[in-house]
Amino acid sequence: MRTPVINTSMPFDLPTLDFTLLHKYPSRGPRYTSYPTALNFSPRFAAQDLRRAIEMSKNKTLSLYVHIPFCHRLCYYCGCNKIVTRLQSKADIYLDYLLKEIALQAEVLGHKPVTQLHLGGGTPNFLTDAQLQRLIDGLKAHFNFTDDAQLSIEIDPRNMSPQRIDSMAKMGFNRLSIGIQDTDPTVQEAINRVQSSELIECLINRAKEKGFRSINLDLIYGLPFQTPDTFARTLDFVHKMQVERVSLFSYAHLPERFAAQRKLATDALPNSEQKFHLMRQAIETLCANGYQFIGIDHFALPSDELAKAQQNKVLGRNFQGYTTDSQSDLLGLGVSAISALGNSYSQNHKELAGYYYSIEHQGSALEKGLTLGKDDLIRQRVISDIMCNSMLDKTTISLAFEIDFDQYFADELQQLAPFVEDGLVTNLPYAVIVAPKAQLLLRSICMVFDAYLGLATGQKYSATI
Repeated sequence: MRTPVINTSMPFDLPTLDFTLLHKYPSRGPRYTSYPTALNFSPRFAAQDLRRAIEMSKNKTLSLYVHIPFCHRLCYYCGCNKIVTRLQSKADIYLDYLLKEIALQAEVLGHKPVTQLHLGGGTPNFLTDAQLQRLIDGLKAHFNFTDDAQLSIEIDPRNMSPQRIDSMAKMGFNRLSIGIQDTDPTVQEAINRVQSSELIECLINRAKEKGFRSINLDLIYGLPFQTPDTFARTLDFVHKMQVERVSLFSYAHLPERFAAQRKLATDALPNSEQKFHLMRQAIETLCANGYQFIGIDHFALPSDELAKAQQNKVLGRNFQGYTTDSQSDLLGLGVSAISALGNSYSQNHKELAGYYYSIEHQGSALEKGLTLGKDDLIRQRVISDIMCNSMLDKTTISLAFEIDFDQYFADELQQLAPFVEDGLVTNLPYAVIVAPKAQLLLRSICMVFDAYLGLATGQKYSATI
């Protein structure tokens, strides 16, 4: 069994954990998994726009994301695009159309080397072993996977067994992401996600035995009935498991958008200050246990590829969060999936009926998208560098886009003044550097460079902290 060695030293500064300072800046904003964000996608973006974008990125490798929307049970906190059903036959119908989409996209993209595959949802392990094998066979028949490709899958441990870990390993999966959220029974009951820590431990140990390269655990803070004492036990469990990566997400309570959240006991939700202390507790504990803080919500052991990518300034960010493969195009497959191909973003239909109809009658699942202009591309690079590297190299950006950075962003640099005055950002002649203590404010800093923010209300975005 492979057991990572955890370094308990802290070679980097913790982000600022001053409640007052953090709340001085915008309380809501984009997560910047893309720029421009999906709110700016338009149905005017058509198939010919996508073809032109693909032609402009002929030499890029390809990363695949496949969306599996089905779940056996409803988790009350969830805001994902999902379909709750007990009918396994629905997945067979979905795979029929998904494989048609795969074949259609492979006609123009199948020659590209595929370096990554990620199955998300929903619950990808809703699929039976036979259904999952059918999907993998279809993908490998149409796309050119490299020998060392990363194949990752998100799982709900309630629908798993050690034997299914064995099956996934045989199919080629080598990365695993497990949704824990919280290990406390009271919290689990409140969010309708009751799962055994013993089962999760068994699954993790089996994945290590089967040679999975990296295992990620998802945690959420801000859930009903969470307290520092209960969350400490969850963090102790994570430490015991010694997984390579941890994702720490803030619960976004938006019952007006997500009906399932109306089932939560709102009087049991932590208030903003209590939620802040849970976040601080998690960050301090994970860093003390040897994890490197990646961006705004990920943690990785220094030996993990994600941490190495950040150290080497090659970290990327896409619709699945932080990634080691920043140079590849991203092709999204399945209902609601988003692609980043060439100088474009595009999204499939969000509803099954529209997805099926579009594939059957229009030869594409495309619903909307966006072609990026020069200003979009410049700001995309700036925001990506802030989110991934906590700095901007003005000279590099000026040369890449044939601009004078200080002149082009004169207004934005003035808007950074409060961050500079608070010691969170340093504006030098050759670079803008975000202080390590300001890591939790990366989204707020990026918002200064976002030209689209005035076109959407802040309530459409999640809380920045």
